[in-house]
Amino acid sequence: MIRISIDAMGGDHGPSTTLPGLARVAERRPDARFLIYGREDEVRPVLAKLPKLEAVSEFHHCEISVRMDDKPSQALRQGRWKSSMWKAIEAVKNGDADVCISAGNTGALMAMSKFCLRTMASIERPAIAAIWPTVRGESVVLDVGATIGADAHQLIDFAILGSAMARALFDIERPSVGLLNVGVEEVKGQEEVKEAGRILREVGLKSIDYHGFVEGDDLGKGTVDVVVTEGFAGNIALKTAEGTAKQIAQYLREAMSRSFLSKMGYVLAKGAFDFLREKMDVRKINGGVFLGLNGIVVKSHGGTDDEGFAAAVELGYDMAKGKLRERIEAELQQFHGRLRPRAKDDDVTVAAGK
Repeated sequence: MIRISIDAMGGDHGPSTTLPGLARVAERRPDARFLIYGREDEVRPVLAKLPKLEAVSEFHHCEISVRMDDKPSQALRQGRWKSSMWKAIEAVKNGDADVCISAGNTGALMAMSKFCLRTMASIERPAIAAIWPTVRGESVVLDVGATIGADAHQLIDFAILGSAMARALFDIERPSVGLLNVGVEEVKGQEEVKEAGRILREVGLKSIDYHGFVEGDDLGKGTVDVVVTEGFAGNIALKTAEGTAKQIAQYLREAMSRSFLSKMGYVLAKGAFDFLREKMDVRKINGGVFLGLNGIVVKSHGGTDDEGFAAAVELGYDMAKGKLRERIEAELQQFHGRLRPRAKDDDVTVAAGK
């Protein structure tokens, strides 16, 4: 049984979206159980209309909810102990839930998650990992916004975190990992990226198939299972991809309505267009996983609908089912164990932040 704690008040639409999304998950994942946190006057009326969800859920009233425009420091100061967001995270800390899901304020969710769960002992900063659709299937990309700027040690941490997630999600024994760069040549790029690549090559982790540097077009190609970058570039790449998908969809709608013949063509090729629409549906890949914490937290897009929220919940379900936290801890231990025999190699130990 996978226990999932939910901040029902998060997102642009609150319980009117989060609870129908949970109802979808309850039907598709019969071994899931839900701890729902929110305001009783808003949650109870919606939950009463979803008897199957209500039967596998436990509701907890919370006095306040974090607003989407709250500053992280303000939300942390005012929302601790009482807000639905804090209570959902705290359920993971206390062992009452295996994973927490929220569509609320990203900054507040990260601040509360770090304060409540703390980062793992050897992790300096957490990362947000996203699922990226590719021509070969899916990849993990991180960081997409949690850490702006990263040194070599942090990039290596991200590689370990991302590979553990890929193993849990895709059932790949040795995921391929690439560092996002301005070229594939070893002499190109920022010093931090080049140093991280050198250490990954020299340490030779058994759990990671280090590919080398990858470029922006490799994201869509699916060249590697895990793409590692710092949060500034990762967030821009994510938003660019989302915008491009919407742009192409708009172009197609305009093209199909230009004339009678184009409308007839759409009718004849409807099956192909439905397949394309399914592939480009951003709701299917909704959810960013906070990695590097002592617990699993998933951030859903605030403006998504119930199907999109269900996708984020199911992502969290899969992470818990795949024992993501345990995998990360094991791989971090392996990495630091590989460094110890090289203690006399000042270059490697210093570059790794030791």
